[in-house]
Amino acid sequence: MARSSPRFYYKGDRLKPLRAFCQVARLGSISRAAEALFLSQPAVTLQVQALERELGQPLFERIGRRFSLTREGQVLYELARPLVEGLDGLDAEFRNRIKGLQAGELHVAAGTSTILYLLPPLVQAFREQHPEVQLVLHNVTGQDGLGLLRSDAVDLAVGSMLDVPADLAYEPVQSFDPMLICPPGHPLADKPEIALEDLSPYGLILPPRRLTTYRLVDLVFQQRRVPYTVALEVGGWEVIKQYVAMGLGISIVTSICLTEADKGRLAARNLRAYFPPRSYGVVMRKGKYLSPQARAFVDLVKPGLFERRDYFAPGHSER
Repeated sequence: MARSSPRFYYKGDRLKPLRAFCQVARLGSISRAAEALFLSQPAVTLQVQALERELGQPLFERIGRRFSLTREGQVLYELARPLVEGLDGLDAEFRNRIKGLQAGELHVAAGTSTILYLLPPLVQAFREQHPEVQLVLHNVTGQDGLGLLRSDAVDLAVGSMLDVPADLAYEPVQSFDPMLICPPGHPLADKPEIALEDLSPYGLILPPRRLTTYRLVDLVFQQRRVPYTVALEVGGWEVIKQYVAMGLGISIVTSICLTEADKGRLAARNLRAYFPPRSYGVVMRKGKYLSPQARAFVDLVKPGLFERRDYFAPGHSER
């Protein structure tokens, strides 16, 4: 009689070993995965080993005390994570679909500029359509925001990204031009054509160097071998605009932060010939289970809500 292929004890319940595998992959530790699953460490180890035996591939390699995915493990993780999270979230999804969007919370991470200039019409539209949903905006930037995404402390993030990590998905929906700002009457305010070299004699006011804007400005100047000086590092577009208006320096900002209220105190010149536009959009963890509230918010994030019609809008360089 022909021998059948081996069958392991867990095949009747694939969810358990896959859940154990996903937790070890996410946390990098058998012990932490066991704590998250309320299981013993040997139980988690056996489930992962049985999965490796059945698939015939090593799924982890141990580097020091940390478990890291092999190439084969990464493939399985990308396939298994949405399945595990979808099944784990089935009860909540069912309840949410029954009661609609009349309750619940939505947590969104965003930087100060996004909250100030980009999100107000979006938040207003969401509140009008879903007044019973408690919307929580987490004011964070850079790695802090990505950390909240990866730990599931927020449902999604809205902002700008240049380098997108492999575990995140970024959907840009609107771009804004780079703009030189200076006080009215500054030598660059009325200059017919602005070259990058024209900025060299004047000190720049920039965000802290750990942020993307500083790194992007530095990269462009370095690539073109144009010298520049930084007069002041300070956080927040509103603060930068105020210091520029006071005559303490010039700055390179994204047009998203320029409004009609700035017209009398700042001159703005478009620098798209030298600096790339900055896109803004939605950032999500790949494979993340999105609640109906989160999906409703994402559906609202579209270019129409982000369009701004003022004298500083992209494409304009008037004073």
